Amino acid sequence: MTLLERLNLDLKTAMKKKERETLSVIRMVKSSLQNEQIKLGRELTEDESLTVLNREVKQRKESLHEFKQANREDLALKQEEELALLQRYMPKQLSEEELEAIVQETISEVGATSKADMGKVMSALMPKIKGKADGGSVNRLVAKRLT
Repeated sequence: MTLLERLNLDLKTAMKKKERETLSVIRMVKSSLQNEQIKLGRELTEDESLTVLNREVKQRKESLHEFKQANREDLALKQEEELALLQRYMPKQLSEEELEAIVQETISEVGATSKADMGKVMSALMPKIKGKADGGSVNRLVAKRLT
């Protein structure tokens, strides 16, 4: 089942149960997917849909961070709820051990030896883990391995 099919199914369920927050989040994600589709002028692949969903998750995380810094717990709570809803559509996240193994394997594949090779490693690594790990933590892990 594609992401869009899951969203449509959950949208119907949320409508029947009158879950306004869930409806709102699903509609926002569907809107983002549709905007991306219009921008590209074709149907989105599953990878492109996942990229859009990742963007939505990242926006919520950044907003959550900002609201917590500003001591706006009411808004932070709303962002946490939206983030939890979006996480249901994300692929299963890699464990720390799995991520380290993939990073080490990719470093070996590209023959990286120093921090100067970080760009090569990241460009080879990110397609392998798309949506399955946070980019910031991947970046830190690669930097740690290359020092």
